[in-house]
Amino acid sequence: MGEYFGDVLKRALSRREVLKSAIFGSAGLALVACGGGGGSLAEVTQSPLSFKTIYPNTEDKITVPEGYKHNVVIRWGDALDSGPNLNWDSIYQNGPTDQDIERQKNCFGYNCDFLGFFKTPNGKILLAINHEYANPELMFSNFLDAQGNPNSGRPTANESRFMLEAHGVSIVEVRRRPDGSWEYVKGSSYNRRITGSTEIDISGPARGHSLMKTSQEPTGTKVLGTLNNCAGGKTPWGTMLTCEENFNSYFYGDINQVQDPTVKAIHQKYGVPSGYSKYYGFHNIDSRFNINQEPNEAFRFGWVVEIDPMDPSKKPVKRTALGRFKHEGATCVVAPNGRVVVYMGDDERFQYVYKFITKGTYNPNNRDANWGLLDEGELYVAKFNDNLTGQWMLIARCEKNPDGTYQITPNPALPQEFQNDPALCFINTRGAADALGATKMDRPEDVEWNPMSKSVWVALTYNERRGQSGQPPADASNPRSPNYMGHILEIMEDNQNPASTTFRWQIPVLCGDPNSPIIDNRLIIYGQFANSQVPAISAPDNFVIDKLGNVWIATDGNPSSSRLNKNDGVYVLNPFTKELKMFLSGVKGCEICGPEFSDDWKTFFCNIQHPGETDTNNPSSRWPYDGTANIPRPSTVAVWREDGREIFA
Repeated sequence: MGEYFGDVLKRALSRREVLKSAIFGSAGLALVACGGGGGSLAEVTQSPLSFKTIYPNTEDKITVPEGYKHNVVIRWGDALDSGPNLNWDSIYQNGPTDQDIERQKNCFGYNCDFLGFFKTPNGKILLAINHEYANPELMFSNFLDAQGNPNSGRPTANESRFMLEAHGVSIVEVRRRPDGSWEYVKGSSYNRRITGSTEIDISGPARGHSLMKTSQEPTGTKVLGTLNNCAGGKTPWGTMLTCEENFNSYFYGDINQVQDPTVKAIHQKYGVPSGYSKYYGFHNIDSRFNINQEPNEAFRFGWVVEIDPMDPSKKPVKRTALGRFKHEGATCVVAPNGRVVVYMGDDERFQYVYKFITKGTYNPNNRDANWGLLDEGELYVAKFNDNLTGQWMLIARCEKNPDGTYQITPNPALPQEFQNDPALCFINTRGAADALGATKMDRPEDVEWNPMSKSVWVALTYNERRGQSGQPPADASNPRSPNYMGHILEIMEDNQNPASTTFRWQIPVLCGDPNSPIIDNRLIIYGQFANSQVPAISAPDNFVIDKLGNVWIATDGNPSSSRLNKNDGVYVLNPFTKELKMFLSGVKGCEICGPEFSDDWKTFFCNIQHPGETDTNNPSSRWPYDGTANIPRPSTVAVWREDGREIFA
């Protein structure tokens, strides 16, 4: 078990002192804060945010600032091929047919999350978009009973099969219209779906391991599907990294009937099986989702998957060297020595921040030479010290042998189980991080490199369990107990080198409402309480960084009564002027996902995930319609300036 900072801090610091030091910093760090974390101010034009802020609201529409417009680019069920769109209204009323299931394999999936903008060598524009999970209560009529559980006989076999195909990833070609809006190109040769049944290769140190083998696939080298694809990333060579997060949600069974003690212990650490499995019913259509029939299938999920959006013929690959946990994102940056660093968060309360450094170097002149670069290297986990310094602690190093096997060298400080079976460093990454005493964080989600401040930004969404009975107390890097609002942490790598193994850190934003009567729920920006005119923000989830170094923040949790009781949205933090403004507000019940820019910086994209989500059969929104439709549809949205200038001009 990792050492809690509360135990460390009792030696010298009170909670008040921890909070003060973390957000104000030492004198030296305060100077860094003025520059947004280590970047040279001479390199940055400190332009204030030009748009007029909006404020959190509860309206059932998308709100953007004056001078901006938006449109829906693509919706759940829109056909990617030349065939018909999903008949989603009939599916809702009557349930999916076999034909509907086949159509979903070729139509835009559900609950879009990560969004990546790519341009092909011939100038085509592609969006790579995750589909995290399904909402059966929104897809199918009368699905839930009064207690919020599936009604008897639900989901049906066809409903489960349909939801499996609604998961995964969509690659879709898009184009800009003359008026600045965007549309997708139906029938493009680039368009394709990767779903919960698509065959995917397994590479890296866990490939072929005994825990990766099942009776259905005894080699441990391939798997059907990718599931719960949350955030992701883009590689320097132009591929997509899609991240499997809450994969445990799909696995059913009795953990006490699992005979192998290693299998049982790892499953328990990752929450396998899950009570959510009853909403999907995948175990009723495929025995691989029943841990008592296929105890190893769950080990084949929880990975980062690399997909080449440019080449529909190339099979996706699960890159196991990046570790197995509930991946939120995978942000790549090229270090000065050419090695590629991948930053990652494990999105669960009291989990960790990771990074991976490749053994090889990025080849900008040979795209194909980089395919496989993520299979060899060093996996690290972060420890945040109470004096605002930190270390990246090595979990293990993996190198490929000439015969295709892997030489794995674990950290010698790890327990004997990892020394005896080094591949466990990558399969049970959480267990290795626990053993090394990594810092337990407040739901680390997106982790992004800011090229202007040359620092790493970490979204810590919230953790209402911190400080509760039997749970870790507040610490320097997670100073609120409980943490209802979430916060943003900035890592300044030593020498501004992402391949460094030591760093400094600070907390630029403690989220909240500047007008909250509760001190711990107030908004604090760089150590100062925000004035009443600054928009309230809670639950930071995903980031995108613009070319000026501004941090665009998408939220997931504002609607909660313990937070803002408002719709989720997109906010912009200027780390140089310390301004915070709100740029977009979503619709009722939704989460904002996948913030991204076009390559000319004139369009901002994001995804509207689970609009109308409730715990009943009656959705709170029917967006993108006017309220007359039966159900809402998750969609991708584009925003642009009416004057055609760059989005942040």
